[in-house]
Amino acid sequence: MALRNIREIGEECLRCVCKEVTEINPRLLELIEDLKDTMYEADGVGLAAPQVGVRKRVAVVDVGEGPVVLINPEVVETEGEQTGNEGCLSVPGKCGIVTRPMKVKVKTRNLDFEWEEIEGEGLFARAMLHEMDHLDGILYVDKVEGEVQDIEAED
Repeated sequence: MALRNIREIGEECLRCVCKEVTEINPRLLELIEDLKDTMYEADGVGLAAPQVGVRKRVAVVDVGEGPVVLINPEVVETEGEQTGNEGCLSVPGKCGIVTRPMKVKVKTRNLDFEWEEIEGEGLFARAMLHEMDHLDGILYVDKVEGEVQDIEAED
């Protein structure tokens, strides 16, 4: 489809609570495809609609097992804890230590607008929760333990 501009920290759209999706329509399907294309082009593992300036409760995640689309996602259950480095396409060149659940169960609408549950562990759980935070105007930098660090360039 099309690549969209990724909004960066400081832009208002990243701090807004997104509106629920009420139906699957061609514009939403186009947005989902654009999110995937933009995420892959930027070498990300997730991208949420507000990161491209759209205030809808939609995100995509792919940690290497194929794309997962989240529409109106809700956390149903969490288990355990993991602490690790996080970065964000909307906070380029930075990272920080964030603690999140090790496992998560998410209720989400699918492309047929039916509810389904998705379970994730490790990086997949972290990525889903990170993207879901975006839908509520929360950035990982709000949860960083200690300081946000510069990402060291690889030689």
